[in-house]
Amino acid sequence: MNKLNILIAGCGDVGCELARQLTAMKCFNVWGLRRNIARLPSDVNPIQGDLFNAEGLGNWPGQIDYVVYSAATNGRSEEHYQQAYIDGLQNILNRLVKEQYQPKRIFFTSSTSTFHQSNGEWVNETSATQPVKFNGRIMLAAEKRLQHAPFPGTAIRFGGIYGPGRNRLISRVLKGEGCPIKPAVYSNRIHQKDCAGIIAHLIRRDMDYLPVDNLYLGVDSTPATTFDVLQWLGEQLNVSLDNINYPSPQRGNRRCSNQRIVETGYKFYFPDYKSGYASLLHNRD
Repeated sequence: MNKLNILIAGCGDVGCELARQLTAMKCFNVWGLRRNIARLPSDVNPIQGDLFNAEGLGNWPGQIDYVVYSAATNGRSEEHYQQAYIDGLQNILNRLVKEQYQPKRIFFTSSTSTFHQSNGEWVNETSATQPVKFNGRIMLAAEKRLQHAPFPGTAIRFGGIYGPGRNRLISRVLKGEGCPIKPAVYSNRIHQKDCAGIIAHLIRRDMDYLPVDNLYLGVDSTPATTFDVLQWLGEQLNVSLDNINYPSPQRGNRRCSNQRIVETGYKFYFPDYKSGYASLLHNRD
């Protein structure tokens, strides 16, 4: 069987992990587009380019079967988000159309910030989205832009991504910074390996002509309060936390259901924060 060409546009932490998983399947040629190609895995075909420069997207292969748009912002401002998730995505779509590529599907890494619910409610792919912050509004606008593209598209709304190099909560715990138990603030997370795993799983489904929806939530199976996560990490690291003088990290305070992706048959590497963080802590030793 001829290998399929996959373009990962914005091949950062999640993109590189996806590239490793896809190349291990032996049926894909993976092309990684990023500014610093020295950081790509060795078996990825490098494309040196800038997503934010329509004329600087690098040299693409003659055929592209799947596109994964997995950009990261250069900062936290509204302008940075607009550049990364609207302008960059549009640059990729324009190039695909201009050069008459016909990808089977485009995958877009979105965010649960598209939801507005903030009182611990459960949400899923059919829940209302009326984001009050600019990051959620921009992500939602990018999803809509993908839906109106001339190719099939799937957005995956990931929760808080953690993994190698993404140790923010571990760093907080090591400094002894806990948070109050009340009010309870729910958060949702997913290990970097499962971010990539979900995308790879959906690509395989699409290849096998199985149904792929236009939207999935990419979170693990156990929403948890920030207090519970910090306390558990403190116990693992033998650190006593100050739960009085530090506020809860800002989170959406909602519980996201992963039922839709689970029903497709996806098996999580790390179905809850304890198994995921245990892996990170083990690798620190």
